Amino acid sequence: MERICLFPGTFDPITLGHVDIIKRALPLFDRIVIAIGINTTKSPMFSAEQRLNWIEQIFHSEEKISGAMYEGLTVNFCKQINAKFILRGIRYVSDFEYEKTIADANRTLDPGIETIFLTGEPKYTSVASTIVRDILRNGGDASLFLPDVVNNEFRANANSAR
Repeated sequence: MERICLFPGTFDPITLGHVDIIKRALPLFDRIVIAIGINTTKSPMFSAEQRLNWIEQIFHSEEKISGAMYEGLTVNFCKQINAKFILRGIRYVSDFEYEKTIADANRTLDPGIETIFLTGEPKYTSVASTIVRDILRNGGDASLFLPDVVNNEFRANANSAR
């Protein structure tokens, strides 16, 4: 049976911390689907299409990785793609407490789907999409937190807006 893993998130934007978790998870699974969860209560900085495009560009040479978008319950999307695993990155103990609550709910909804937690590399501990968005909104340099594809496109768009 193919080991398919879903890595859900908003990825607004995808950061080097996300990329680190994904790359380190590659040996564990046959396929990883990086899925942008569409949440109508959130107002993302970047469109879902833009975020998916970045994911596809970053991982274009990795045949085990694909990108997707979904709405609704994560466990329902897991069933659609035959994923038996959900991948989550943990930076702090508080992340674990929050993520464990979600994992417990998902396990209650579908006991056949297991959540796998990977801790982030220490150098990415402070990297959070929320902080990156704040830096970008205020004209700061977020290049230390972003994959080149994302950083280059954001800089090109900022320069053309001037």
